[in-house]
Amino acid sequence: MSFRLSQRDKDIIAFINQFRAVDRDSLVELFFKQLKSPVNACNSVMVRLYRLGLIERTQQYSPTVYLPIDAKIKKNSQKILHFLSILDIYKQMCMYSAPKQVIVEDKPTGRKGGIEPDLFCIFKGSPFWIEIQRTQYSEQKMQAKINLYEEFFFS
Repeated sequence: MSFRLSQRDKDIIAFINQFRAVDRDSLVELFFKQLKSPVNACNSVMVRLYRLGLIERTQQYSPTVYLPIDAKIKKNSQKILHFLSILDIYKQMCMYSAPKQVIVEDKPTGRKGGIEPDLFCIFKGSPFWIEIQRTQYSEQKMQAKINLYEEFFFS
Protein backbone atom coordinates (compact mmCIF):
# COMPACT_ATOMS: atom_id res chain seq x y z
CA MET A 1 0.00 0.00 0.00
CA SER A 2 1.41 3.33 -1.03
CA PHE A 3 0.56 6.52 0.77
CA ARG A 4 1.72 10.09 0.85
CA LEU A 5 1.69 12.23 3.92
CA SER A 6 0.69 15.85 3.62
CA GLN A 7 2.81 18.50 5.29
CA ARG A 8 0.06 18.88 7.89
CA ASP A 9 0.26 15.11 8.62
CA LYS A 10 4.02 15.40 9.11
CA ASP A 11 3.57 18.48 11.32
CA ILE A 12 0.99 16.66 13.48
CA ILE A 13 3.26 13.63 13.93
CA ALA A 14 6.21 15.89 14.84
CA PHE A 15 4.01 17.82 17.28
CA ILE A 16 2.85 14.61 18.98
CA ASN A 17 6.46 13.40 19.20
CA GLN A 18 7.48 16.73 20.72
CA PHE A 19 4.71 16.99 23.35
CA ARG A 20 4.40 13.21 23.93
CA ALA A 21 0.63 13.32 24.56
CA VAL A 22 -1.84 15.45 22.61
CA ASP A 23 -5.61 15.37 22.92
CA ARG A 24 -7.94 15.59 19.93
CA ASP A 25 -9.34 19.01 20.89
CA SER A 26 -5.84 20.50 21.00
CA LEU A 27 -5.12 19.13 17.53
CA VAL A 28 -8.38 20.69 16.30
CA GLU A 29 -7.38 24.03 17.81
CA LEU A 30 -3.82 24.00 16.47
CA PHE A 31 -4.18 22.32 13.06
CA PHE A 32 -7.82 22.24 11.91
CA LYS A 33 -9.68 25.29 13.26
CA GLN A 34 -9.79 27.04 9.88
CA LEU A 35 -11.73 24.18 8.23
CA LYS A 36 -15.50 23.93 7.79
CA SER A 37 -15.82 20.81 10.02
CA PRO A 38 -12.64 20.87 12.11
CA VAL A 39 -13.55 18.02 14.51
CA ASN A 40 -14.58 15.66 11.70
CA ALA A 41 -11.47 16.53 9.68
CA CYS A 42 -9.24 15.95 12.70
CA ASN A 43 -10.91 12.64 13.53
CA SER A 44 -10.48 11.29 9.99
CA VAL A 45 -6.83 12.37 9.77
CA MET A 46 -6.00 10.91 13.18
CA VAL A 47 -7.74 7.59 12.44
CA ARG A 48 -5.78 7.37 9.18
CA LEU A 49 -2.44 8.12 10.90
CA TYR A 50 -3.28 5.57 13.62
CA ARG A 51 -4.21 2.87 11.09
CA LEU A 52 -0.99 3.55 9.18
CA GLY A 53 0.90 2.85 12.40
CA LEU A 54 2.39 6.35 12.58
CA ILE A 55 0.92 7.26 15.99
CA GLU A 56 -0.55 5.51 19.03
CA ARG A 57 -3.72 6.47 20.84
CA THR A 58 -5.39 5.89 24.15
CA GLN A 59 -9.12 6.11 24.56
CA GLN A 60 -8.85 6.12 28.37
CA TYR A 61 -9.46 9.86 28.13
CA SER A 62 -12.14 11.84 26.40
CA PRO A 63 -11.42 13.17 23.89
CA THR A 64 -8.89 10.62 22.61
CA VAL A 65 -5.24 11.28 23.43
CA TYR A 66 -2.58 10.56 20.81
CA LEU A 67 0.94 9.39 21.64
CA PRO A 68 4.17 8.86 19.68
CA ILE A 69 4.52 5.43 18.10
CA ASP A 70 7.58 4.66 20.25
CA ALA A 71 6.04 6.07 23.44
CA LYS A 72 7.72 4.75 26.55
CA ILE A 73 4.63 5.79 28.48
CA LYS A 74 1.82 3.44 29.43
CA LYS A 75 -1.54 4.28 27.93
CA ASN A 76 -3.09 4.65 31.39
CA SER A 77 -0.17 6.54 32.98
CA GLN A 78 -0.74 9.63 35.14
CA LYS A 79 2.19 11.12 33.19
CA ILE A 80 -0.23 11.65 30.29
CA LEU A 81 -2.11 14.23 32.36
CA HIS A 82 1.21 15.95 33.09
CA PHE A 83 2.04 16.16 29.37
CA LEU A 84 -1.46 17.51 28.66
CA SER A 85 -0.84 20.21 31.28
CA ILE A 86 2.39 21.16 29.50
CA LEU A 87 0.46 21.33 26.23
CA ASP A 88 -2.18 23.52 27.86
CA ILE A 89 0.47 26.05 28.96
CA TYR A 90 1.90 26.04 25.43
CA LYS A 91 -1.56 26.73 23.95
CA GLN A 92 -2.13 29.57 26.40
CA MET A 93 1.18 31.12 25.37
CA CYS A 94 0.21 30.77 21.69
CA MET A 95 -2.80 33.03 22.30
CA TYR A 96 -0.32 35.90 22.79
CA SER A 97 2.64 34.93 20.64
CA ALA A 98 4.02 31.70 19.19
CA PRO A 99 6.82 30.39 21.45
CA LYS A 100 10.10 29.59 19.66
CA GLN A 101 12.63 26.79 20.29
CA VAL A 102 10.13 24.76 22.31
CA ILE A 103 11.65 21.83 24.22
CA VAL A 104 9.49 19.58 26.39
CA GLU A 105 11.23 18.19 29.50
CA ASP A 106 14.56 19.85 28.78
CA LYS A 107 17.61 18.62 30.70
CA PRO A 108 20.15 21.41 30.20
CA THR A 109 22.61 19.95 32.71
CA GLY A 110 22.38 16.53 31.08
CA ARG A 111 22.14 14.80 34.45
CA LYS A 112 19.38 13.45 36.64
CA GLY A 113 18.84 15.53 39.74
CA GLY A 114 19.77 18.78 38.03
CA ILE A 115 17.21 21.22 36.74
CA GLU A 116 14.62 19.52 34.57
CA PRO A 117 12.07 22.09 33.41
CA ASP A 118 8.86 20.74 31.95
CA LEU A 119 8.98 23.28 29.14
CA PHE A 120 11.68 25.53 27.74
CA CYS A 121 10.91 28.13 25.11
CA ILE A 122 11.77 31.57 23.86
CA PHE A 123 8.65 33.66 24.40
CA LYS A 124 8.53 37.20 23.04
CA GLY A 125 12.33 37.22 22.89
CA SER A 126 12.92 36.01 26.46
CA PRO A 127 13.95 32.49 27.52
CA PHE A 128 11.52 30.71 29.84
CA TRP A 129 11.88 27.52 31.84
CA ILE A 130 8.48 26.42 33.03
CA GLU A 131 7.75 23.94 35.81
CA ILE A 132 4.26 22.49 36.01
CA GLN A 133 3.19 20.87 39.26
CA ARG A 134 -0.03 18.90 39.41
CA THR A 135 0.56 18.11 43.09
CA GLN A 136 1.22 20.39 46.01
CA TYR A 137 4.89 20.78 46.98
CA SER A 138 6.10 21.45 50.48
CA GLU A 139 7.82 24.79 50.98
CA GLN A 140 11.16 23.01 51.49
CA LYS A 141 10.86 20.98 48.28
CA MET A 142 9.87 24.07 46.30
CA GLN A 143 12.78 26.05 47.74
CA ALA A 144 15.15 23.20 46.82
CA LYS A 145 13.91 23.44 43.20
CA ILE A 146 14.36 27.21 43.19
CA ASN A 147 17.87 26.81 44.58
CA LEU A 148 18.76 24.38 41.76
CA TYR A 149 17.59 26.90 39.15
CA GLU A 150 19.48 29.75 40.81
CA GLU A 151 22.62 27.62 41.05
CA PHE A 152 22.38 26.79 37.34
CA PHE A 153 21.66 30.41 36.40
CA PHE A 154 24.69 31.77 38.27
CA SER A 155 27.07 29.00 37.14
